[in-house]
Amino acid sequence: MGISLTQSLLLCFLLLHYVHLPSADTFRYPTANLSTSWTNSPSLDDSVYFSDGSMVKPILVRRRLDPSFACGFFCNGTCDSYLFAIFIVQTDGAYITSVGMVFPQVVWSANRNNPVRINSILQLTSDGDFILKDADGTIAWSTNTAGKSVAGLNLTDMGNLVLFDHNNATVWQSFDHPTDSLVPGQKLVAGQKLIPSISATNWTQLNLLSFSVTDERAVASVESSPPQVYYEFKFYGRKKNREQTYVILQNGSFALFANSSKPSQPDVYRSIPEALSVHYIRFCPDGHLRVYEMDTDGWKQVADLLSTPNECFYPIVCGNYGICSNGQCRSPSTTYFKQINDTQPNLGFSETTPLSCEDSLNHSFIKLNDTTYSPLLSDLKNVDLDPSKGKKGKFGFGEVQGGLFKELLLQSGYF
Repeated sequence: MGISLTQSLLLCFLLLHYVHLPSADTFRYPTANLSTSWTNSPSLDDSVYFSDGSMVKPILVRRRLDPSFACGFFCNGTCDSYLFAIFIVQTDGAYITSVGMVFPQVVWSANRNNPVRINSILQLTSDGDFILKDADGTIAWSTNTAGKSVAGLNLTDMGNLVLFDHNNATVWQSFDHPTDSLVPGQKLVAGQKLIPSISATNWTQLNLLSFSVTDERAVASVESSPPQVYYEFKFYGRKKNREQTYVILQNGSFALFANSSKPSQPDVYRSIPEALSVHYIRFCPDGHLRVYEMDTDGWKQVADLLSTPNECFYPIVCGNYGICSNGQCRSPSTTYFKQINDTQPNLGFSETTPLSCEDSLNHSFIKLNDTTYSPLLSDLKNVDLDPSKGKKGKFGFGEVQGGLFKELLLQSGYF
């Protein structure tokens, strides 16, 4: 019996809608037992492709008729390297869908400093270890939980990947090892950090910046020694309890809890628009802490939690060798530096003559007047502004309204 034109069009739509999708039985369950392994094979049958170039090979998926959490292998661009990651995707209750502009959003990854290749293997071993092996068998990442009574693996509705024991107690969880993002209900506690990736396509940690929590505040810092704070989110009072201080993303606020233990009574908070859909926070490579929400047209930014008087408060707003003044990027010397891209000032400047360790005697440091390292000058200690107290080339710091430092190293021959 033949089919009508309408039936043919409907069949084509369904094929396009679910192209490259695996059968539901291969990945739709949010739990896994011991002695289970998954291979990042080149087969298209278990892969979901998106129009932005990203691709996921799902392992565990929370089944909902909404945006949901899944975990598995993730890649973008050329897909010559992969993360084992937790990502937010659109599902229809059993399948991940790839229609429209709703692309996967990675909110946690195990191996961003050590991506793996095709034919890498993820194993939940019989003794409870959870291991990611590259194609050549080398271990790229592990939870190191062998012999700790692990009974299984679960991806929760909140997006937390959990190894649990026979009493359903948590042995290991991804929430204890944040990368650059927080999802609703996930606490960032004292001692933990958010560290951005270098870029959207380079997952390696940008160790220059961090967002962390202390007993009295949450801070965004340049990871120097000591760290230089460029933004703080704090309450004015004294820590009175022994509970860990933490920040948390709630629907309608980003809140810090130091003394209060009631979810409705944070010690201090920033209001954000109430979410109509799934949302999350990402600490971005440019030093901003942004809230993103999914809508019908894809993902959009709905708040920037580190709002400052101007862009000069962000440490890398002008890139390498850039100096920010009144929101504009400039070079410390037009003779020895050139802008990398006039339309993208955050890319910074490059040396006209490369620096060389072999030729170090011909390089020197200079003081840049009216320039400061950090907007929070109280963090600076043992800094001498008097060039007469040191030989030529001593660092010096001054004040500039709304200004931030960049690199102070100039080329040879400047004097």
